[in-house]
Amino acid sequence: MIDSMDGVPKFDMDKYLSPLSINGMKGRMLHMPAPKNKKRELMMVYGHHASLERTFGMAQAFNRYGAVTIPDMPGFGGMDSFYKIGKKPTLDNMADYLATFIKLRYKKRHITIIAVSLGFGVTTRMLQKYPKMVDQVDLCVSAAGFTHKDDFKMLSRRKQAIISRLAHFLSFRVPGLAARAWLRKPIIRRMYKNNNLKAHDKDESPERREYRIEFEVWLWQNNDIRTHFYTLHEILSINLCNAKVAMPVHHISINADQYLDNHLVEQHMRVIYTDFIKMPLPKVGVHAPTILASAKEAGAFIPPKLRSILNKQ
Repeated sequence: MIDSMDGVPKFDMDKYLSPLSINGMKGRMLHMPAPKNKKRELMMVYGHHASLERTFGMAQAFNRYGAVTIPDMPGFGGMDSFYKIGKKPTLDNMADYLATFIKLRYKKRHITIIAVSLGFGVTTRMLQKYPKMVDQVDLCVSAAGFTHKDDFKMLSRRKQAIISRLAHFLSFRVPGLAARAWLRKPIIRRMYKNNNLKAHDKDESPERREYRIEFEVWLWQNNDIRTHFYTLHEILSINLCNAKVAMPVHHISINADQYLDNHLVEQHMRVIYTDFIKMPLPKVGVHAPTILASAKEAGAFIPPKLRSILNKQ
C-alpha cells in the first residue's frame, strides 16, 4: 500500500485477508479468528471513504470479544464497483450485497453487527428489506451511525441539498473521470495540509500527520471515485424512517460529534427500531477513530456498557 514510517501504526493484515467474489465483483475479506473460549461472531460494516486498512484498528479492538469479519464494500478498498456490473451504488444495492454476503458467509449462524457511520445506514436498509434476517442478528450496534439526512448538523439544509446534487452529478461517467483526473496526489496532499481544523490534528506528531495524509491519498486513489460521490449523494439525501426493524439498536454516540445531531439521530432511530439503547462516549471528541487508529486508540470507542454485553456469550 504505502511505505511505513516511524511513530505510526504498521498494518499486519495479510494473514487475515482472503479473496472475495460476489455477483461478479471481486474484492477482499478480512477475518480474524476468535480468541480462546470466545464464540461470538462479529461482522463489521465500514462507512464512507473507507477500506479494510482504515478499519483494521477497530477490528483488532473488537477481536477480543470474538471472531471478526469485514467484507470489502463495492467500490471501496479497491473492490470492483457496482458500475462494473451495470448497476449504481444505491443504498438498496449496497443492502442487497450485504445480505448476499451474510447468506454466503454465515448461512444461518447468529451474528453481531457493528456498523460504522454510513455502514449503519446500509445495515438498516438491509434489515428493512429482509426482515427475516433480524432473527439471525443477536445484536445490532450503530457506531456513530445515522438514518436520516436531517441528522447532520454541519451544513444548512440549502448547502446540504446543493452538495448532494453536485455529488450526484460527479457520479456520472464523464464528470467522474474529470474528477479523477483532477484529484491527483499533489492536489489531495495540499487539500489535507491546508485543513488545520480537523480534530484528529490535535497533538499529532508531524510524522504521523504526514503518514495520515499519504493514507488519505491512497484512499482517494484506490476507491472508485464515482462510488465515492454517489454514496455521498445517498448520505446527504438519506431517509430510512419509512419502514420498521423489529429489533433494538445499541447506538454509540459521541457527545462532541462534529457531524451529527445526537438528539435527531436518536429520534429517527426510535422511529425505525423497537428500542434505542444509547451508549455515549463523553470523553471522545471525534466522529470516528482516526484513519490510522491502533487497536488501543480504537478501543476507546467501545463503551463499557457494550464491552459488558459483548463479553456475554
